[in-house]
Amino acid sequence: MASRYLPWLAGLSVVWEILQLPLYTLWNEATPAYVAFAVAHCTAGDALIGAVALLLALILGREQALASWRWRRIVALMLVLGPAYTLLSEWLNTTLARWTYSELMPTIEVAGRAIGLSPLLQWLLVPPLALYLATRHMQ
Repeated sequence: MASRYLPWLAGLSVVWEILQLPLYTLWNEATPAYVAFAVAHCTAGDALIGAVALLLALILGREQALASWRWRRIVALMLVLGPAYTLLSEWLNTTLARWTYSELMPTIEVAGRAIGLSPLLQWLLVPPLALYLATRHMQ
């Protein structure tokens, strides 16, 4: 399953990372080489986060053989795990000023910190779509 899911997740994530570049100050402040590195770095991180979210969903859901996976439960757990990690990561990285949002980033306030909606939306949309694309020919 991972051999189908992870390529879709990485491919969709790299597109998302590129599209959301203007929402970060990096887009205007860094060299093109560093922007390319940041996209590659973030996409690799997305693939890792997505793999761990799927693994944890399978463990927490006590899933057995692939044929008996309860897809709604798996997706529901991933829709909690991915955004939860993203909230923590965005909060921590903006607090430590590892990255900053441009004025274009829509935000919500969490624990006194503006958190970008684009990264949260990514984890609500991309992993379920990647799972759908990875499993559409399995039935």
